[in-house]
Amino acid sequence: MATIEGWYCLHDFRTMDWAKWKLATEAEREHALHEYKGLLHKWETIENEHNGSHTVYTIAGNKADLMFMILRPTMKDLIEVKTAFNKTVLADFTKPTFSYVSVIEKSSYSGMSANPFGDPAMRAKLYPTIPKTDYICFYPMSKLRGEKTNWFMLPMEDRKRLMFEHIDNGKPYSEQVKRIVTGSVGFDDFEWGVSLFCDDALQFKKLIYETRFDEVSAVYGIFGSFFIGNLLETEGINQFFYI
Repeated sequence: MATIEGWYCLHDFRTMDWAKWKLATEAEREHALHEYKGLLHKWETIENEHNGSHTVYTIAGNKADLMFMILRPTMKDLIEVKTAFNKTVLADFTKPTFSYVSVIEKSSYSGMSANPFGDPAMRAKLYPTIPKTDYICFYPMSKLRGEKTNWFMLPMEDRKRLMFEHIDNGKPYSEQVKRIVTGSVGFDDFEWGVSLFCDDALQFKKLIYETRFDEVSAVYGIFGSFFIGNLLETEGINQFFYI
């Protein structure tokens, strides 16, 4: 099955060392946040120039405190973004807890035009601006490759049928929940990363529960950890880090 790829994607999860942050002087904390806001400004310039996109979230539960979702044209660009953050003072107060490396991917299940990169609708999917909704739900997943049940041994027509059924069952939520699907075969431990965006976090539960009954999920789906985050806008930075 042919795929076409767009921007590369990094989901970078961090836990704050709050004890260390509390011990820092007010001047040290102010310097760290000033430097961090400067980095965000550079990212915003890149996004405004349509050379990438980014969002930052505070994470529910104890798997992480922060998540950065970054889109860039090349893998090298992703590494440079991660390295630039790691060089900041704020990074000294964080601990990496999880990361996921992938690339925006569109499959040929529904067919492709002769020149997909010349199609404005397809380009918008391959090189998107990450939705700035209130919430994100991210999870990695793979398809089963068991001895008796193996997704990759199914004929193309069967895989198409199952995927169309899966898509149809999710359509009632398509207005409220947006998604970016990234491929990670050869890049990370799972095969795809799914990022869902919505202003009502409850819709994630409803959508994912509804599609759990699809054959493609119930029989062939393997899911990693789920992460739920709330958008951390620039004006909310001081409140989040305030001691």
